[in-house]
Amino acid sequence: MNREVNAYQQQRRFKILKRPHVSEKSTLLSDKYRQFAFKVSLDANKFEVKQAVESLFNVKVSAVRLLNVKPKHRRFKQTEGHVKAWKKAYVCLQAGHDIDFTGTK
Repeated sequence: MNREVNAYQQQRRFKILKRPHVSEKSTLLSDKYRQFAFKVSLDANKFEVKQAVESLFNVKVSAVRLLNVKPKHRRFKQTEGHVKAWKKAYVCLQAGHDIDFTGTK
């Protein structure tokens, strides 16, 4: 029973973080304050995001902030639609820890 729960938690950690959110604002935050932005699943909470980042990147997380990005309405000629809503997580790392997304050494 305990192994089944652990296997489920491991799979869940891989599904929590979708991808890093790279923008001018997130780049400035990462350079200045060691804060990184991620797109996460809509049902994720702070504790799950913290566990996922710590296990996947081998870093220590000091704080997590979550925010829901509202859908934007778009129109193309006569067709109306919207961009789906998504959730963003700002992860602040402890001193001495860093995440390198470029993969270069």
